[in-house]
Amino acid sequence: MKIKRAGDNYVVVMITCSSKQEAGGIKKVLLEAKKVACVNIISKIDSFFWWRGKIDTAKEVLLLAKTKESLFREIIALVKKIHKYEVPEIVALPIIAGNKEYLEWIDESVR
Repeated sequence: MKIKRAGDNYVVVMITCSSKQEAGGIKKVLLEAKKVACVNIISKIDSFFWWRGKIDTAKEVLLLAKTKESLFREIIALVKKIHKYEVPEIVALPIIAGNKEYLEWIDESVR
């Protein structure tokens, strides 16, 4: 089995959205700009959070985007231009290791 140590080169970017339509628009922009290799859309997320001094809730959609850390700032800028939230969740989690061929595919896809 081929495993590649990823170091800090690859990330999974998590973005919550208000609807599947909004998620689809963000997914399209990120893929067409070649900032991400793959996006998963997970529907029907129940979110609970602090907002303006009280606990709030929302039904949301979660995007999981696989990409390179070097593109994260550009991803933030693109998402903030089109996201409806005042403070959108856009966070990156490091991929510390993975299937060598999959990580190489990310490299090829975001060039």
